[in-house]
Amino acid sequence: MHSFGVWCLSGEYTGVVLLADNALCSALLQNLTVITVSFRVFGAALLSEEKTTVARPVTTPCWQMEEFVVAVECSQCNAFQSKSWAACTQTGYVERINCTKSNKDEYKSCRSTLMEEHLFWKFEGAMLGLTILFALVVVARQRSLDRLASEKVRRQIESI
Repeated sequence: MHSFGVWCLSGEYTGVVLLADNALCSALLQNLTVITVSFRVFGAALLSEEKTTVARPVTTPCWQMEEFVVAVECSQCNAFQSKSWAACTQTGYVERINCTKSNKDEYKSCRSTLMEEHLFWKFEGAMLGLTILFALVVVARQRSLDRLASEKVRRQIESI
């Protein structure tokens, strides 16, 4: 006796399955129960773990709150700065600024004109490459269609 769906033991619909007998159905439900229980236990264990990281208070940088002057122009971060300074992780470039009210020196992530120019030329090169590629595809397709049209005309002339 075949049935669509699992309607055995618990009376709940658990999926569309083609089952041959009731023993297979009960084995399937037992395995699903073990899996869902183990997921629940694992999830509860993850939620109950104590967090070992120390939460630092989030302070707003002074350059977002007040006027500032750029002390050192945008320059690329070295390997140490890239790993240790939060400002270097965003773009890989940083500038030192001096906030006017608080007179604090801070580092701010920036976008280098050299980097922007390099990205622009990479984009232009990619677009040029794609233009050439698709122009070649169009020429090849046009030749193929012309060949098919001339074959059709040749067959029509031969049939006369």
